[in-house]
Amino acid sequence: MDIQLGRTMRASVLRGTGDLVVEDRPVPEPGPHQVLVRVASVGVCGSDVHYYEHGRIGSYVVEQPLVLGHEASGVVVAVGSEVTRRHVGQRVSIEPGEPDLACPQCLAGRYNLCEAMSFHATPPVDGSFAEVVAVHELFAHPVPDNVSDDAAALLEPLSVAVWACRKAGVTAGSRVLVTGAGPVGLLVVQVARAQGAADVVVTDVNPDRLAVAGELGATATVSAPEEALPDGFLPDVLVECSGHGPALLAALPALAPAARVVLVGMGGSDVALPLSLIQERELWVTGVFRYADTWPTAIALAASGQVELDRLVTGRYGLDQVAEALSAARTDPGTIKPVVRPGPA
Repeated sequence: MDIQLGRTMRASVLRGTGDLVVEDRPVPEPGPHQVLVRVASVGVCGSDVHYYEHGRIGSYVVEQPLVLGHEASGVVVAVGSEVTRRHVGQRVSIEPGEPDLACPQCLAGRYNLCEAMSFHATPPVDGSFAEVVAVHELFAHPVPDNVSDDAAALLEPLSVAVWACRKAGVTAGSRVLVTGAGPVGLLVVQVARAQGAADVVVTDVNPDRLAVAGELGATATVSAPEEALPDGFLPDVLVECSGHGPALLAALPALAPAARVVLVGMGGSDVALPLSLIQERELWVTGVFRYADTWPTAIALAASGQVELDRLVTGRYGLDQVAEALSAARTDPGTIKPVVRPGPA
C-alpha cells in the first residue's frame, strides 16, 4: 500500500455488539512526535473478543464506533516534524499505551498506572485493526530482522509475561506454578524458564494447550481439576493466568510459605480469598496491569530464540475476516493466537 497523507485507508470498525464493518477512513496525520506505521500484523487479545461479544469490559463501554486490536507491528512510513529517534523504513513493534510521562506514577517508573493513559482499542481510543496507525515515536520499538512481523506484534503479550515474572521475582531455581495455558500462560512458561526457573508446572482444562505448554518448556502439565500437582512440587511462585476464581483458590493451599502470587488473568471481579492461609503462610498477593519498560527485554528474548512467539500463531486473517478471528477460540479448541494482517492478501 502506498501511504499518502490525505488519502484513505481501510479499518475494521466495531459499531456495536457483534457488529463489525470494514470502512474507509482518512490516513491519520502524524503529530510532531508521532510516526505513521503501516500495520503488518495484529494479534487478537481476549479483550478484543470481550468488546466484540459484550460491548464493554468493566467501566470501559463501547459507546461509539471503535477499532479493536492493540498487539501490533509494522513499518514506519512517515514521521512527524519533531521525530528524532525513528526513521522511515524501520520495522517496529507498537507499545499500545501512551502515558502522560508527567504524573507521580509515571515519574516513579510505573507508567502503566498513569491515570491519563491513552491505550489502543480501549474506548474511546481506536486500535490497530487498520492499515495505518499513528503512534508516539517512544512507543514504536525497532525490531531486528530475525523477529517476524507476527512475533513483533506478539511482543505485547510477551511484555505482560515479562512484567508478571518481574513482579513474581522469578529467578534461577524458582519453582513456578502457572494456572492457565492461554497465550500469556504459555509465554510465562517460556519467560520463567529463560530466567532460570527450576520447575514450571502448568495447569489447564484444555489438553491441546497443555501439550503446547510441554513443548515450550513446562516441566510438567496438569489437567485441572482432575489431576494433582506432581509429588514433591512446592511452588514459591504462582502466576494465575486463567482468570478463573476456582483455579486460584485450588492453587493457594499448594504454595510454599512466603510464596509470591501474581494475578494476571482477568475473570470475575470478586473472589473470596482464604485470608487465614495468606496470613499464616505470609503469602504475597498482587495484581498486574499491563507493563512498564518491558519491550527491550521482550525483544531480546524473542531475538535470541529463548521465547518462541511464532509457535503461538494458530490462524491468520485479513481485515474482512476480523469477526472470524475474534470467534476462532469458540469454534476450535486448538486456537491459541489468531493474527490479523490488515494489508493486501
